Amino acid sequence: MQITEIFKPTANKKATANRRTAIVDIGSNSIRLVVYQGPARVPAILFNEKVMAGLGKELSTSGAIADDSMQLGITGLKRFYKLCQEMEVDAIESFATAAVRDASNGSEFLKAAKQIGFKTTVLQGEEEAELAGLGVVSAIPHAKGIVGDLGGGSLELAMLEDGKVTNRHSFPLGVLRVADLRAKGKDKLKRHVRKMLKKTGWEKGAQGLPFYLVGGSWRSLARLDMHTSGYPLPVIHHYEMEPHRARRLVSKLARLNKVKLKEVPGLSTSRIPTLDDAAWLLSFIVRYLDSSEMIVSAYGVREGVLFQKLSEQEAKRDPLLLATEDAGAAQARFPANSKLLGRWIADIFSDDLAAHKRIRQAACNLGDVAWRANPNFRAERGLQMGLHGNWVGITGPEREMLGQALFTSFGGGAKIFPGGGQLANEKATERAIAWGLAMRLAQRLSGGTRQPLEQTTLRRVDGRLELVIPSGLSELYGDAVAKRHNQLAALLSLDPVLLIA
Repeated sequence: MQITEIFKPTANKKATANRRTAIVDIGSNSIRLVVYQGPARVPAILFNEKVMAGLGKELSTSGAIADDSMQLGITGLKRFYKLCQEMEVDAIESFATAAVRDASNGSEFLKAAKQIGFKTTVLQGEEEAELAGLGVVSAIPHAKGIVGDLGGGSLELAMLEDGKVTNRHSFPLGVLRVADLRAKGKDKLKRHVRKMLKKTGWEKGAQGLPFYLVGGSWRSLARLDMHTSGYPLPVIHHYEMEPHRARRLVSKLARLNKVKLKEVPGLSTSRIPTLDDAAWLLSFIVRYLDSSEMIVSAYGVREGVLFQKLSEQEAKRDPLLLATEDAGAAQARFPANSKLLGRWIADIFSDDLAAHKRIRQAACNLGDVAWRANPNFRAERGLQMGLHGNWVGITGPEREMLGQALFTSFGGGAKIFPGGGQLANEKATERAIAWGLAMRLAQRLSGGTRQPLEQTTLRRVDGRLELVIPSGLSELYGDAVAKRHNQLAALLSLDPVLLIA
């Protein structure tokens, strides 16, 4: 299923990397505008805003979109359309999900949206499930398991295998509908949910697989769990929870009042009324599927819409390496040398795990991002870029390694950054420090330029850390370079050796 571009307010032809695409996601709980720009595989978010219109709040009782919700939604769409004009977006893609799909007056809302300027595609349930699955694949390329996308009006489930959606289902079981079902009695609700899930045929085939969480309500639950467990990163993407934590969240929510919930960082107050229902449903599903773990995805249907438009070649590109390369190039002092830097230090880290090699290259991609910062805060700037950057295709421990490498590279020394070492193990942290020292040596030797890195070699030979420099560049080996050569050699338990070729 393809959602086509339907709005082109700017006549100017832009380079592909500079094109701005706006997505308007008309959901049952919220309506959201997101404007993207950058590499098609992993574009950056320029703007993100939602309106909690609650289009689906009365579906279970009246079967229609309530008048106040209709007005809130239309008012929000008018603002979004004007913003798209002011931002000079190249294309708008607008889609609606369960509330508009199921409401008796959904066509009335679509007509109003069209008058504003939005030609909206109404996604069928299985189409929505597929796009949610593709969104997860976009952010977690090797994801294998079941995607659960909980919206206001429906629940979508999709099976992922080998980077593809192999099975998909949609149920009228959104968080706005669960409350009405629970009011009829817990046992009746359990039978109702079990009957729906039984239609997937996954009782055995899905057991022991990860369950990927998509949707604002489940992400909000994850933020609550991050807060109560003392998780050291404020980044929701790829946050992992053991299945029993869903049941614990149900108990915790029964004890917490709204005042305490409002103190949770990043937790939208508009989500608080539905958290209890979202937690109960999550707990029931992961028990039913016997899920091995729960993993949060920051990407969902909107990103699935973008991902489905990519060529097969583009879709296979590594989202972390592409995003860090793009961010690094934008902030480099000279034409970006990230790949050259990566090759220059690669020999001495040839025994790195395959998964770590890509994190090392991501660090090299960001190897020049802090030079504009105050010299006393460059290490902190590098750390924040690596640790808290809007990256996907990366786990929590890998974020720590990335942040550590950049912290060290920009002058943090051969020590763990403040608060670090909680997710990555000791060996991985030590290796990230070594990457940072190697990058620091390369940057000091070359001044950030190409030729010195192209003509010199750093290698590990028989207990020695050899730096080979041609005679024509021998003047580059000053005291500052020697100091960094010695520091890296000491960390690696090698003898520093300078060779003038």
